[in-house]
Amino acid sequence: MKIKIISILTILLGLLGCDPKEGALYKQRMQQQVQATQVDSNEEYVMVTTIVNFPMYVNHDQAAFQRWGIERGVKTSILGPSEWDVQAQIATIEQVIGTRPTGLLINGTDPAIAGAINRAVEAGIPTVVYDSDVPNSKRHAFLGTDWYQIGKLQGEAMAELIGGSGKVAYMGILGMTNMEAGFQGLLDVFANYPQIEVVGKYDDASNVETAARITSDILSAHPDLAGICGFDAMSGPGIGLAVKEAGKAGKVKVTTVDWEPEHLRLVEQGVIDVLIGQKRELFTWYGAQFLYDMVHDTNQLSANDNRAGITNVPRTVNTGLLKITKENIDLFLEDEI
Repeated sequence: MKIKIISILTILLGLLGCDPKEGALYKQRMQQQVQATQVDSNEEYVMVTTIVNFPMYVNHDQAAFQRWGIERGVKTSILGPSEWDVQAQIATIEQVIGTRPTGLLINGTDPAIAGAINRAVEAGIPTVVYDSDVPNSKRHAFLGTDWYQIGKLQGEAMAELIGGSGKVAYMGILGMTNMEAGFQGLLDVFANYPQIEVVGKYDDASNVETAARITSDILSAHPDLAGICGFDAMSGPGIGLAVKEAGKAGKVKVTTVDWEPEHLRLVEQGVIDVLIGQKRELFTWYGAQFLYDMVHDTNQLSANDNRAGITNVPRTVNTGLLKITKENIDLFLEDEI
């Protein structure tokens, strides 16, 4: 009987504790919190890359970043050298640090930029790396692609295209951390197919003419070549050009990365068989959003996350891949988008 009385008293006290005024106070606090995170139109988020006018960067990375800024009502700036110049990118980051931007979104082009990233973080600037990681840096977060998976998916596609047998070559930018991971993914798949013979690894320096020349030389040296795999944005167009000129479109199987208009046309023409594409819009859009969330404490995890040494966004995000073939090419052509 005593237990029942205590239970009833507990319920009554709980009901009495549900003061409507307290509910109103909670609502008021929530409104104050929302008001406190209103965006300042003077906030400036800066993207720093290399080859700042490179069409792939402009059409995907930069377009998404600018759309994000418009939607959030903040300023966005895109800076970097016009050529692939890592030292110039580092100099640009150093200059931007001095302007104290609201947040920095940096293309992880090379491990050498780690020092500049660290100085940005030490200066108290929220800093996110995208595309390729710089794991030896103090960056707050990284969003990008697993390049080992790019290589693995190309290897699996090529093995299927050539029936698990034949001579294969591959090319890209040799020495780049992400690309070397891709090469390894490719080779790990081929290791399961003893009848696939890798005839060479080539450096096309991300240049269409170089990729085309290398492909022509490979086709001359190996008339029975079964396939070629490409790992940078210029590999596909260069390989495609040489394969077409040799009259071997459809005979020599081609897999490569990225999905710019020239890549898509080559798939439509039956020159390239498989494209493995990065979701570039995702890692720049959400990278910018991560910066915003850090600035505005969107998800505060402690009384003071900065003092607690907490980064209140995910540390690493794999934005995934997409696969384009002749079966789904219509969904990616410009007149379908």
